[in-house]
Amino acid sequence: MKLNDTQVKQTLNQMDAHVLPDSHPAVTQLTTMFGDHTFFLDKRGLNVLEPAEAPETGMQSGEVLNLADWTDASLTSLTPHEPESTGTIVVFRETTH
Repeated sequence: MKLNDTQVKQTLNQMDAHVLPDSHPAVTQLTTMFGDHTFFLDKRGLNVLEPAEAPETGMQSGEVLNLADWTDASLTSLTPHEPESTGTIVVFRETTH
């Protein structure tokens, strides 16, 4: 799921992670491997959001999926694996200007 700037900000307010900007050199390789997503790095590894149902809110939401785990304590190398749910759902609230 590719997020817009507002969705990225709302995601970062709901989970402890850093977004990889589209200009980051790794994004091209990650897009080739995992598809067109907004990529997030956290203490566990590499994550993306996939559309999810949040019937209790009636708002658009995304489920956080982990795609790769850190392989070292210095968080410099990732090992990809099948997508795993983290159990986190991010709810996108509409903003008014």
